[in-house]
Amino acid sequence: MITADNWTDRRVIITAGASGIGLAIATTMRGLGAQVWICDVSETALDAARAALPGIGAMVCDVSDPDACDAFVAAATGAMGGLDILVNNAGVAGPAAAVEDIATGDWTRCFDVNVHGQFYMARAAIPHLKQNATGSIVCMASVAGRYAFGLRSPYAASKAAVIALARALSVELGPHQIRVNAIAPGVVAGDRIRRVFTDRARTRGISYDEMAAVALRAVSMKTMVEPEEIAALVAYLTSNAGRPITGQVMQICGGLEYTE
Repeated sequence: MITADNWTDRRVIITAGASGIGLAIATTMRGLGAQVWICDVSETALDAARAALPGIGAMVCDVSDPDACDAFVAAATGAMGGLDILVNNAGVAGPAAAVEDIATGDWTRCFDVNVHGQFYMARAAIPHLKQNATGSIVCMASVAGRYAFGLRSPYAASKAAVIALARALSVELGPHQIRVNAIAPGVVAGDRIRRVFTDRARTRGISYDEMAAVALRAVSMKTMVEPEEIAALVAYLTSNAGRPITGQVMQICGGLEYTE
């Protein structure tokens, strides 16, 4: 029998929670009644999130810095009295270019944030999650980590690594009743995809509108995913209804079958 959720007892950490998908997740979780702490690299964005979501905790943290991750988790868990849910959302888009044109620093930055940041946050959070009889980690991946994704090789490779990390953690943490899943969004509406389309259009020598049409050509529903829809999936996976779901890669993409 599925027991009712008491979200007021849930303590949630969300990385990159001050805008985009992260803010949508924070808004959903806070609306359900959970205690929520977010981090971001922008103090300005954090101030806006604090104003929009009274009662949340917010702190500057660059997830590529292991010491900063440790400090953030310590502050959040200290304030909330523990931890039930970690949403590893922070990520960067990386360059949109052919491999031979990608600078070493751009490649490593993509992995420092997208992969190493998720590892640092999980490492800091897991001891707190183990103190409970249950818990959940959601790792934000991408369909780019599952399909061939030309001109975005650092991003695609990093998201494939996120998927592998989530599956490995699900096996390690299963005996502790901690479930770990990856979410793989497709084309998500927002500022980031506009920047990505702009860069890819420039690289391909086509217009922005042509690039957007190419991106949606492989999506059966011919529409982008909204951040709030991803937030709803996070809420389901971390709810009591999602208790037996772990080690999975949940695509939320409107039926995307390949990339161009």
